[in-house]
Amino acid sequence: MSYRKEKKFRLSKFDFDSLKNKLFLNGMRTLYCKRVINSLYYDTDIHSMYHDSEEGLLPRRKVRFRWYDDIRKSSHEVKVSSVEGRFKTSSPVNIESVAALPKILYDQSYGMITPSLFVTYTREYFSFEAMRITFDSHIKYGNYWKSSKTLHLDNECVMEVKLGLETPDDYVESMIPFPTARFSKYCRGLLISNDDL
Repeated sequence: MSYRKEKKFRLSKFDFDSLKNKLFLNGMRTLYCKRVINSLYYDTDIHSMYHDSEEGLLPRRKVRFRWYDDIRKSSHEVKVSSVEGRFKTSSPVNIESVAALPKILYDQSYGMITPSLFVTYTREYFSFEAMRITFDSHIKYGNYWKSSKTLHLDNECVMEVKLGLETPDDYVESMIPFPTARFSKYCRGLLISNDDL
């Protein structure tokens, strides 16, 4: 496992496009083709992972299944935030359909967890200087427990920068003229899909 720094920037659609164009002019290059990412997040019945994330408690975890265009190539992922930094574990799983995803999982920290929120968005991948950058847009959320299967569109986008722990904290801020901000798709998705944001 390797720890890394992550910095997020909450952006309006205008700022999202403007910043991306500016970084391209300054040498940002495309790493991969853009693609749609789908995730199903799990949590306890009292949303313990959500509350730990909102309160910034450490250590904390997020558990999800993630897939791209083919659910049969999905992976089971655990994101861990700790005092040492952040890391993610990922294990491929053989799932035939979304309906076949597990209804119950057991997490070593939280105990029994069940599906909570569906998230889908478009991701673009770039590199710039010592940074790996992703731009996420068209973010939509579906509350697993609501009878309505309506997907709720987030009116904001997010840029995320990943870099090594040895990189100085002010390195990113010296190149990107926006303040860093918290942007948890899981937490935002629960609020937006419940009309609380």
